[in-house]
Amino acid sequence: MVVSVRKWVGNLLFMTVFLALFLVVSGGYRWLLDFISPVDPYREPQGEAVKAFRQLETYPEGGSVVDTLRWFYWYGQ
Repeated sequence: MVVSVRKWVGNLLFMTVFLALFLVVSGGYRWLLDFISPVDPYREPQGEAVKAFRQLETYPEGGSVVDTLRWFYWYGQ
């Protein structure tokens, strides 16, 4: 059996370059996601903005949970 050192070195070099490029691309992708995504998406909005979901202490119009569900299903809101 003949073992070609040149072929083994070429394969080793290819795998090394492939691994290095893979690490660079995956690190760049992770950096891009960290750069684009907000720091805390669930924080209270600033300025004139209003948070869309807020739990109410009392139910609207003095109703109970059953009344609220009845209104929800009746009006489809």
